[in-house]
Amino acid sequence: MERINAGDTAWVLASAALVMLMTPALGFFYGGLVRQKNVLSTLMHSFVALCVISVQWVLWGYTLAFGPDVHHVIGSFAWLGLNGVGATPNADYAPTIPHAAFALFQMMFAVITPALITGGFAERKRFAAFALFTLLWATFVYDPIAHWVWGHGGWLANLGALDFAGGTVVHISSGVAALVCAFVLGPRILHDRMREPHDRPMMLLGASLCWFGWFGFNAGSALAANGVAALAFVNTGAAAAMGGLAWMFLTWWRKGAPTAVGAAAGAIAGLVAITPAAGYVSPSAAILIGAIAAVVCYVAVNLRERMRVDDALDVFPVHGIGGTVGALLTGVFALGANVPKQVLVQLLAVAAVWVYTAIATWIILQFVTRLVAIRVSADEERLGLDVTQHAEVAYARDGGSSQSLYAEHAQGYRDDKVEAA
Repeated sequence: MERINAGDTAWVLASAALVMLMTPALGFFYGGLVRQKNVLSTLMHSFVALCVISVQWVLWGYTLAFGPDVHHVIGSFAWLGLNGVGATPNADYAPTIPHAAFALFQMMFAVITPALITGGFAERKRFAAFALFTLLWATFVYDPIAHWVWGHGGWLANLGALDFAGGTVVHISSGVAALVCAFVLGPRILHDRMREPHDRPMMLLGASLCWFGWFGFNAGSALAANGVAALAFVNTGAAAAMGGLAWMFLTWWRKGAPTAVGAAAGAIAGLVAITPAAGYVSPSAAILIGAIAAVVCYVAVNLRERMRVDDALDVFPVHGIGGTVGALLTGVFALGANVPKQVLVQLLAVAAVWVYTAIATWIILQFVTRLVAIRVSADEERLGLDVTQHAEVAYARDGGSSQSLYAEHAQGYRDDKVEAA
């Protein structure tokens, strides 16, 4: 019989809390990058994703992702409502911690993945459509992919695909989904799209807290307080630091100034790329992975800006491309790996997740569109999603109520339309 290790259990529970922090941190990161009139709605996306997916995971998400294998593609319904997931360990996943602790840790990964997607459709998606999409996407995209790669008996796991903490499961899936969402919803209104981020300090704080939580994301994925966790911890910090420096110097060279947005984006790119490799590579390889990812993602962002697809907060260039780079470089730098064979397996896993995510996300969006209006109107977009979707504003003035401010904004917008006419 497996025995619970108190140190391992404490580390995984603490790591789960760290990963949970990443979702509101992501909200602040995204919130700082949007316009002031949309900051509250952007924060709500992350907060509500935490609520929705936590419930979904307990009721049916966990059993679909990690339940007893069905034909190597999905988990069975044996653990619905976390039935049978309790205080004793499950040797297939984590033999020294309670099964419930493992399920809790994995819940936080399931939460942040759809939250990442929201950056692709920021400032233009109806809240009801977002909530429905999040629930469906987690069920039909995230859960099956998690089973393929991490589930006992999953077909990519059986092939030997390496994904230590979610480069494929989390970042590629969310990045590709964000691109599809941006394509289906269409671009934001042109003159609005050219505005600057409303709060760079908020953005930098969010990025820093994401970095902090990422130590639990990666090192916690060792599922034990051991040497692998320590290696993943070191690699996470090294890749993030190198990514931040590389992107910062690229902007310094290209634009004549080291920007805060560039440094933050580079650190996130480094974190994304090291995620699949964190427990498998040396610290020197982690630094190289961070540098390569920052350069490739920087190029991808610049290419995306020339496209007609309005991925508002560059989720695809940073997470989709960064996750792909990290997954492939894991095959190159993994200690003790047969490099040509491992790279081929990694390439297959990347391709499978890209294709499945793109097709499934498009189908889900078409279904949601038939149930609810998916995009706000042009008038609502100009007025801002805070007041039109939530009847609130992020920054009230002189104690004014949200309702009065909503009326004030609405009247001001109507007056602007009359003057423009």
